[in-house]
Amino acid sequence: MPSCALPFISRSISLLSEEYLDKLTRSLAAVSPADVWWRPNEASNSIGNLLLHLRGNVTQWIVGGVGRRPFQRVRPEEFSARGGATAQELLTDLAATVHEACGIIALQTDDSLVEQRQIQGYDVSVLDAIYHVVEHFSMHTGQIILLAKARNGSDLHLWQPPAAS
Repeated sequence: MPSCALPFISRSISLLSEEYLDKLTRSLAAVSPADVWWRPNEASNSIGNLLLHLRGNVTQWIVGGVGRRPFQRVRPEEFSARGGATAQELLTDLAATVHEACGIIALQTDDSLVEQRQIQGYDVSVLDAIYHVVEHFSMHTGQIILLAKARNGSDLHLWQPPAAS
């Protein structure tokens, strides 16, 4: 049976480092500095909170969990922040973390993908951890896009049809 490790790893890296980061970059370009920390209500997060949260999640699950590298994360602070960093600073920090994580993901093999890790209290395989991060990143990217559209009031033109073959 052919291995699915390489296609899984390649697609995971592509989604995180290209597709999702591009959509975040384009969404942030459409909002004002004040919009980055705007919350629709106290039960919701701002774009800034979601960017901090994405960085924390990628750090804990891939850098620390899969890569077994030291990391620091204070998850409640990702949600309690009400300002501080600019959109560009948040995006730069997130992109650096994604780049580090993609380097770790690229090192995975058929054998390592089935290795077990305990991450954030969960017993998961390395494949599960990568899959979690990719889907989690996708979900919050969608929330950021929605917030950017709500604040900007226009279509961000993020979808492109596939290139003709």
